[in-house]
Amino acid sequence: MTQRATTGATDEDEILRVFQSKAETKAFYDKISHVYDLLSEHNEGPVRRTGLEKLDAQRGEKVLEIGFGTGHSLVSLAQSVGPTGKVYGLDLSERMLDVSRDNLHKAGLAERVELICGDAVQLPYPPDSLDAIFMSFTLELFDTPEIPKVLAECQRVLRPGGRIAVVGVSKEGESGVTLHAFEWSHRHFPNLVDCRPIFVRQSLEAAGFRIESTERQMMWVPVEVVLGFKADDKSTQ
Repeated sequence: MTQRATTGATDEDEILRVFQSKAETKAFYDKISHVYDLLSEHNEGPVRRTGLEKLDAQRGEKVLEIGFGTGHSLVSLAQSVGPTGKVYGLDLSERMLDVSRDNLHKAGLAERVELICGDAVQLPYPPDSLDAIFMSFTLELFDTPEIPKVLAECQRVLRPGGRIAVVGVSKEGESGVTLHAFEWSHRHFPNLVDCRPIFVRQSLEAAGFRIESTERQMMWVPVEVVLGFKADDKSTQ
């Protein structure tokens, strides 16, 4: 099953649906939590750091990471916001939370970070309460109809003028053999390839974010690194 990115899009523009349930996704990441870095860090690490540079967390800020995984970005964000700031983390996997908490304790930063297990379709934070949100290889894990819901929740909890940086596997640009192979694998082996490429920038624009910058990189698949801002109240008057 697929869903088109926009009205009148061609077959090449179709975004695949997610074939696993939330329970199956949680179980998968619980299972691989202690080996995730061995499987993914070499490829994901450099691109994730580009996203963190774009987000540019500042001292004293309140920052949320959705899908924090093994906690590398949490450590970086906690260092950036300093002792007067606060980092929040939300992830579906309890085992990933355990790994992240251990990494934060080793870095001496656990007191700056509050971690919970949950689903970003309903964020447990008050409206206009956060300065920034970070997502890295997470938005593409949500089923296609859920992506607008997640981004609407991001809009809700960000303060006016707040920013969001998203790193995601991308369908943007020329489609190649590798991308087709990735999508084929997702169709036929969703228990192993649980995500698929999406239109990152387009999704953020559709959710009402003002796009500040977009950078495309090549991992083994195309990746978009997008920085967007929530509209400032003054700019909408």
